[in-house]
Amino acid sequence: MCGASRPGHFDGVSTVVAKLLNIVKPHRSYFGLKDYQQYKVICRMVRDLNMNVAIVGLPTVREPDGLAMSSRNSYLTESQRTDALALSRSLELARQLFTEGVRDPADIEARVRELIESGPNNKIDYVSIVDPEELRPVEIIEDRALLALSVLVGKARLIDNTVLGPGG
Repeated sequence: MCGASRPGHFDGVSTVVAKLLNIVKPHRSYFGLKDYQQYKVICRMVRDLNMNVAIVGLPTVREPDGLAMSSRNSYLTESQRTDALALSRSLELARQLFTEGVRDPADIEARVRELIESGPNNKIDYVSIVDPEELRPVEIIEDRALLALSVLVGKARLIDNTVLGPGG
């Protein structure tokens, strides 16, 4: 998802994190789950390279109004910040739909897109429901799935996500 929008991004992230882990040699390294895709790429890199470090995912930290904390939030005007709240509201909508029994990713994605696009400053990069381990699209949500969002709000590219199902 992010790799398609940002070619080479994860190559750079993996290189920097691998160098850091090889220099520091920590027993554990902590990554926020706001950037779930980055977290999974790093988990895979550590596994593939047999690095002796546990990668620990930490929950997304949110502002009191629900917006995921990010240095990019400082670029938002007042009206853009109001529109950006559609991201966290859309995650809640998706969790609600899942709880109500909706299992078709296309149905959930359509409702999420509609909510996000209600903000005039919002331009969707992607809204994707994928397998939370492999990050591949799913045709039906059986047990768990990841809803990942990337939205341009003004000039700020904001990302957010939630796991639908157990552990979400």
